[in-house]
Amino acid sequence: MKQNFTIRQSALDGVEAFLAVARHRNFRRAAAELGVTPSAMSQAVRTLEARIGAALFTRTTRSVGLTEAGERFFSRAKPAFEELVAASEAARDLGQRPAGLLRLAVPRSVVPLILEPVIAAFCRAYPEIEVEIAASEEMVDLAAGGFDAGIRLGQLIAPDMIAVRLTQPFPFMVVGSPDYLRGRKRPQRIDDLRQHACLRLRRSNGSIAPWPFVDGNKSVEAIVSGPLIAHDYATLVGAAIQGVGLAQVPGPLARAAMADGRLQALLTPFAVTGPGVFLYYPGKRQVLPKLRAFIEHVRYRGADAPRGATNAKGPRKLNRASRS
Repeated sequence: MKQNFTIRQSALDGVEAFLAVARHRNFRRAAAELGVTPSAMSQAVRTLEARIGAALFTRTTRSVGLTEAGERFFSRAKPAFEELVAASEAARDLGQRPAGLLRLAVPRSVVPLILEPVIAAFCRAYPEIEVEIAASEEMVDLAAGGFDAGIRLGQLIAPDMIAVRLTQPFPFMVVGSPDYLRGRKRPQRIDDLRQHACLRLRRSNGSIAPWPFVDGNKSVEAIVSGPLIAHDYATLVGAAIQGVGLAQVPGPLARAAMADGRLQALLTPFAVTGPGVFLYYPGKRQVLPKLRAFIEHVRYRGADAPRGATNAKGPRKLNRASRS
C-alpha cells in the first residue's frame, strides 16, 4: 500500500513577521516594512502562535506588547534569524562573484603540466578565491569529497560529468634514456618490448595498465614487464630519465626531457593519441562563479598548451571520449 507523505510545515514560517511586529510593536508598521497587508501580517503571527502553542503578543486597540513566551522567543529567534539571513547573503554572494574556496581533485602528473603554469596567475587575478589542490591518482567522488571539480585524462571521466577541454589531444609515447638504450637493440616492433625492462603504471582500481598501441588498423594492448611499478606518470618519467627502463607516458610530460636529449622517443609509428586532459564537474548543478572563473582562466592560458611530440605518420586515436 502506497503511503502518503507531506512536507512538515517550516519552523521558520511566520518568524520574520513576528520579529517585525516585535520590533515596531505595531502590526501596520511591520506590514509596511515587509510590503504586505496588516491582515496578512496578523494571520502569519496567529499561525505561528498556533504552531508554537503559546500567545506571543498581548494586543489591545491601542498597543501591542510581548508576552513572557514572546519575550523568550524573541530573545532567541532574533539572533538566529539574523544569522540565517547573513548565511543566505554569504551564499548568494558566492553565487554572484568569484570568491570562496575552490577545491580541485587532480592527478599528480597534471600539476606541472597544467596547474603550475597558470595557478599563480589565477590567484593574482582572483584574490578572493582560495584554491585547494588535492593531488592524487585516486578516482575520487567529487560530491562525496566536497570538491568543486576534478581534472583527468578524457578517457577516465564518467559520461555523466560535464567535461571542459584543457589541452589538445596528445600521443602516448614510449621513451627511454640514452644510458638505457646504450648497448641495447632499440625496439622496432611492439613484440620487441619483451626484450626490454618496461616501467608500468598501477591504476587506481589496483590493476596494472597494459601499453596501448595501434598496428595498422588494429588496436593492440601489450602486456609488458619490468623492474618498477608506479602509481603516477611523473614517477615513470623520472625513472625513465634515470635509465631504469622504458616508459609509456603522455607526450607532454616527456616533452622537455625529449627536447634536451634526456629521453628519446621509440615505436612512434605505433603511438596512440589520447583525448587530452579535461576539467570535469557534476552536470546537475549550477556552476558557481569561482569555478567558472577558473575554467575560463585555464582555457585562456592553456590555449597554446603543449600537444606532445608526434611523428611524420601521426599517432592513432586512443578510445577518444566525446567531450566538448
